[in-house]
Order: sequence, then C-alpha cells, then structure tokens
Amino acid sequence: MRTRTRVALYLRSALFYPVLYINWALFLVLGSWLLIGPRRWAMAGLAAHGRATVWLLRVICGTRMEVRGHEKLLPGPVIVAAKHQAAWDTFALISLMRDPALVMKAELLSIPLYGAFCRKFELIPIQRELGPAALRQLAREARLRAAEGREIVIFPEGTRKAPAAPPDYKPGILFLYQDLKVPVCPLALNSGVFWPRHSFLRYPGTIVAEFLDPIPPGLPRQEFMDRLKQAIEGASERLLIEARQELAHMGFEPPGPRQARGPALTH
Repeated sequence: MRTRTRVALYLRSALFYPVLYINWALFLVLGSWLLIGPRRWAMAGLAAHGRATVWLLRVICGTRMEVRGHEKLLPGPVIVAAKHQAAWDTFALISLMRDPALVMKAELLSIPLYGAFCRKFELIPIQRELGPAALRQLAREARLRAAEGREIVIFPEGTRKAPAAPPDYKPGILFLYQDLKVPVCPLALNSGVFWPRHSFLRYPGTIVAEFLDPIPPGLPRQEFMDRLKQAIEGASERLLIEARQELAHMGFEPPGPRQARGPALTH
C-alpha cells in the first residue's frame, strides 16, 4: 500500500470513531423521549440512526452500502438469517426491513438507557447459558413478534465470524424454523472485509448486503440446514472475492484473517 494511501486510511478511520460514538450517544440521550411514545416511533428513530451511521461511514471513510435482492424479502412474518461479520450488521440492516426484531444477548438489557431502548424495540433477548431452556425462551418471544408480522432477525452463528472462517451454525435457527413455520430469507454479507474485527481501520469500498431466495417452511431438518448454509456461505464467499478485488483495485491490501480475528461481539 502506498504511504499516502495508508496515511489517509488511518486518518479517516481515526476520525470516524469519535463521530460514531457521538452519534450513538446523541441518539440515546436526545432520543430518550421516544421511550414514552409508541414503539413505531422508536423503531423509526432506530432506522434513522442506522441510515445516519451508514451515511457517516460513507462520507468519512468512503465505505458505501449496496443492497441486492431486496425484493426477495417476503412481506409478513419471516425469519431473516444473516451472516455476521461486523458491528456494521447490527445497525445498517435495520432500515432495510419494515419492523425487525433482532435476537440479542439478554445481558445487554442491563446496560443503562441502551437496555431500555432494547425493551422498547421489543427485541428478542436470549440467555444462552440456560441451554435448552434458552431455545424455548427464544421460540416463545419470537412467536409473539411473528404474530405481529415482524421480521425475526437472527445471526445463525451466534457471533461475528471473520470472512472465510469455517461456518459454525448454532441450533437456534433450526429451532425457530421448526417452531414458527414461516419462510426463512438468507442474507449474505461482506462487511467484515471493510469493517474488520480487532482493528480500528475502516476501509473504503462497497459493503454488499444480498437477500437470497427464501426457503419455504416445512422442509426436513437436514435439508433446511443444508440449503441455508449453502445459500449464505456460497453467496458470502462470492461477495468476499468481489470485495477483495475492489480493495486491490484501489491500492489497498485486503485485510487478512489475522486482522479479522478478535473478541466476539455481544448482541
């Protein structure tokens, strides 16, 4: 990477971080009045915050967002099973759906103000340390959200995975699929290339979120899991190659697995 290009990358990334946290703080504090209004107002505020963060990332770091296959996201109750590579996924995807309910770690509810917003959004907390009881809790909460026609958003691997890392799908997605009996829309991403874990660098380029062909309800367990993995992993691998080629064309060395490793993101 040329010296000037490297310096620009570090400067823009360093500028983005304080702006990012100020943006989050402003939403939590100035948007606190949303906690006493209808949930739809709070969800609209959350979507606006996500769009604002995506805009800031584009303006400061040159990281754009492209959405493909959005027409494949079915109306009504549906499970969105998304690849998870970066914190970007937790805010940028919100505005792409009508009324999403994300599966999240229950521990986050204890964070002052943030936890209050999570309750207001009526997200789906899961206590993974409870084992099988956690799956029953997950299904119970998801049924309530699906009955309202909301999208149930789950990261099947449970945490962030570095691009090209071996997939590790947890049983939660299968449990939801069998319990809710609604279609599953797979969602592939390449966000981890431009927003790598264990690094403050934010690379310019195009993060692609691609909705894939929905999987109908009622399939046998193994057939469903095979179709889901093949769809998400195949498309994510294609997007990974595309992203690395884009970075190389701009003169950047694509971040490798070592840069992408780091502590798991809590939801």
